[in-house]
Amino acid sequence: MTGNHVLWTLAIILALIAGITDWRSRRIPNWLTVPSAAVGLTLSTVFFGWPGAKSSLAGLGLGMLILFPFVAVHAFGYGDWKLVGASGAVLGTDLLFQVFVVAAILNALIALAVVMARGRLGATLGNIGRILGALVRFHRPDPTISLDNPQTTKIPFGIAWALAIFACVGAKLWGA
Repeated sequence: MTGNHVLWTLAIILALIAGITDWRSRRIPNWLTVPSAAVGLTLSTVFFGWPGAKSSLAGLGLGMLILFPFVAVHAFGYGDWKLVGASGAVLGTDLLFQVFVVAAILNALIALAVVMARGRLGATLGNIGRILGALVRFHRPDPTISLDNPQTTKIPFGIAWALAIFACVGAKLWGA
């Protein structure tokens, strides 16, 4: 088993636990993300030396950076943010970006299915426009459309993230 296989296995375990906990409780706990980031950095350094450490740190930073604007306007939670950062520490930058693109598409499809099933498509599209407008202006959107509002429809991003990790790591493992 190579260093990549060990790290990919860790990423799958992290994603599986995060997806399950996010599904059940709509939370991704610190006890999962913080140690996973530390283990990812440590193993990357052990297996690949300084280049592995740099890739792990860059993946951690990139993961945190990508999701930060959405966390700042309360469109994503802090657990999602830490999950993506921890995954970046485990996977490095190259695979992290691939996973992020797949997760974004999957999350959008899941969200579309949920809001259509609840008859909230029009309201949701309007809220997305308001969130994007707030991001462009560097302001927080109306609190009624944030994660803080108990009446908003919430999609557990950990599920899309887990599915994306399975898809991308599976493709690496099976040579696609």
